Amino acid sequence: MFSAGTDTSSATLTWIMTELMINPRAMAKARDEVRKIAGKKGKVEEHDLQNLTYLKIVIKETMRLHPPAPLLIPRETTETCVIQGRKVPPETRIIINARSISLDPNTWEDAEEFRPERFIDNNADFRGQDFRLVPLGVGRRSCPGINFALPVVELVLANLLYCFDWTLPACMTKEELDLEEELGITMHKKNPLVLVPRLFQ
Repeated sequence: MFSAGTDTSSATLTWIMTELMINPRAMAKARDEVRKIAGKKGKVEEHDLQNLTYLKIVIKETMRLHPPAPLLIPRETTETCVIQGRKVPPETRIIINARSISLDPNTWEDAEEFRPERFIDNNADFRGQDFRLVPLGVGRRSCPGINFALPVVELVLANLLYCFDWTLPACMTKEELDLEEELGITMHKKNPLVLVPRLFQ
C-alpha cells in the first residue's frame, strides 16, 4: 500500500506542477494562499492544511483531469443488471474507466480545461459516494491509501509552493509543456517535467 501510495502521489504531484506551470494565475493564487497561511514559520505544517482551500481544489481539479489510476480495480456483477441499455449477466468482470468519467462533458463544463474554480461551489468529492469524480474509486472499495496519500500530496505541494518560486528552464515556454501521458497502472507524465526552483526569501 505504501509503494502504491508513493507512486500515485509522485505522479499526481508531477501533474499538479505541470498544470500550475501552464496556468500561472492558478499557480500564483495557490502560492499566495500557502504563504499567507504559513506566514513566516519557514514551512507548512499538517495543521495548516485545513485552511488551504484553493490548494485543495487545485489538487481535486488535477486529479479530475489526470486520475492517478485511469482504470479502477475490476468489479464483478453479482446479478443480472443493465448498463446503458445492455444486459450484463452475473459474474461478468467490469472495469470502470475513471478517466472517461472525469472528462464527461455531460457532467463537466469545458471538461478538458484546467479550472480549479469549478469546485468552489461544487460539492463533488472523491472521498464519498459522488460518482462524478472517481480518481480514487468510490465508497467501500475506494483506494485504501486515500488517508495516507492525499495528505502527503497536500503537504508536499504546499511546501513546494511555500519554499520556492518555480520557473521553466530559460529555453522553454509554457506552451511547450506537453500533457502526454504514459499509460499504465498509474498514469504518469510521458516526458519528464523540468523546472527551475528559486528559494523564496
